[in-house]
Amino acid sequence: MATGISDAEFSSADGVAEWRVLFWGAKALYETGDFATGAKFVAAIAEAAEAMGHAPLVDLRPDTVTVQVITPGVGLSDRDLELARSISGIATRLRLKSDPSAVQHVQLAFDTADRPAVMEFWRAALGYVAVGDEDLIEPNLIGPPAWFQDKEFVPPRNRIHMDVSVPHDQAQARIDAIVAAGGRVLGDRYAPAWVSLIDPEGNVVDICTWQGRN
Repeated sequence: MATGISDAEFSSADGVAEWRVLFWGAKALYETGDFATGAKFVAAIAEAAEAMGHAPLVDLRPDTVTVQVITPGVGLSDRDLELARSISGIATRLRLKSDPSAVQHVQLAFDTADRPAVMEFWRAALGYVAVGDEDLIEPNLIGPPAWFQDKEFVPPRNRIHMDVSVPHDQAQARIDAIVAAGGRVLGDRYAPAWVSLIDPEGNVVDICTWQGRN
C-alpha cells in the first residue's frame, strides 16, 4: 500500500533535485537529444516501474522525455518518491540533462453558482470522468483537467479562468513575464500558493505553486 507524503516532503527529499511538484503529482523533463535515446530511456523507465509495480506517466517527444509520478486517490506517495529516485538514477547513467524550469501543469477552473449542473455539462462536453465532487479529468490524463468551485462571480474577472501550476522557483519569473506582456496582478493575498493576474479584457490566470498548499 502506498503511503501519502506531503508536497514539502517530496520536494525536500534526497535524490529528486530535478523533479518539481505541481498539481497532480510531480514532473521532471529530460533532454534526450534524439528520439532513439528517448525511447531507450523510456524502456529503462518501464523496466524499473514494472519491477516496482508502480507506473509513471511518460511523454516521449523527438528530443525530450517528460515523466510524471502520481498515486491516484492519494496524490504523492512514498512509492512516487522511490520511483522518481529510480528514474533520476537511470537518467544519470544515460547522461541525460534535466530542465526543471520547463515543466508545468495547466487546468481549467470554473467559478460556479450550481457546481453539480455545470460540472455535468462539461463532463458531457469534454468526455471526461469525475474525480470527487470538484474535478474532471481526461481518462488517460492527457488533456488538461477541469476544476469546479462554488464561488460568487465578481467582475472584472470571468467565470472561467486558467490555473497554471509551475515550479515554485519559477513562479516569480512567470508573473514578471505576464506583467511585462500587459497583464496586471489582480490579487496576491494567497501567495505563494497562487497569484491571480488579469489581461486587458478581464481574462484571469492563476500562477500556482505547491508552497502554501501544505
